[in-house]
Amino acid sequence: MAVHAHPDDEVISTGGILAKYSDEGVRTVVVTCTDGSQGFGPGGVLPGEPGHDLDALAAVRRRELNESCSLLGVSHLELLGYRDSGMMGWAGNQSPDAFWNAPLDEAAAALVALIERYEPQVVVTYDADSGGYGHPDHVQTHRVTMAALERTDLPSKVYFTARNRASAERMAEMRERLHLPPRRRPAGTEGSVRQTPAGIPESAITTVIDVNAVVDRKRAALEAHASQLSETVWVKVSKEDFAELFGQESFVRSRDRSGAAVPEDDLFAGL
Repeated sequence: MAVHAHPDDEVISTGGILAKYSDEGVRTVVVTCTDGSQGFGPGGVLPGEPGHDLDALAAVRRRELNESCSLLGVSHLELLGYRDSGMMGWAGNQSPDAFWNAPLDEAAAALVALIERYEPQVVVTYDADSGGYGHPDHVQTHRVTMAALERTDLPSKVYFTARNRASAERMAEMRERLHLPPRRRPAGTEGSVRQTPAGIPESAITTVIDVNAVVDRKRAALEAHASQLSETVWVKVSKEDFAELFGQESFVRSRDRSGAAVPEDDLFAGL
């Protein structure tokens, strides 16, 4: 079970493992916490700008999420149903429906119900600040997931998504080489969230999964999220560079009842 904040997060950090394990006959479940409605509207407009419609964008992003999960072979897609909170400092943070403002007990209870329904052996989500990204919905996803896991011992292993610093720096180099502009932010909030997570030390990573066999499907799933990713490094790089960047997915093992040694190359090692 991969627990994510927005439509497109399921493929950015876990698309490879979802496709890989699906091919191996593992039941894969994606839980998406928000509707993605604070993303880019038509032509890249931001929330609050003319032409941005929260409900219309949420519908677009739901269709993109469905297509992405289909491409990745995801067995089950579940939505917690909260509004996207937007980046830190955005007006969307104040919405009573925003995930950032959701009562922790309420959201955790909804996730516990899904964990008890699907009984995953492995749960994947973000660390406390999403690898330095600090998006409110990613932070809340971590909080909700960890609160849910305190109420059930069903998963044997829990992982946080991760990218090492060398890989993060390589992605930044490719973005610069492609002359891709920084993503727009509302006036006065440009520095509120890091544009790209800086990555973590290689020594902190416990688990690296080779997903080269499914890397083309990961790219196709990224391209399915065209409303948000069509002008990003994730889909603009060459096929060769994409494989270099995304042929492996890395994680930090947070909890374990399997006894498997680390480093490991399989989320199901020891199970």
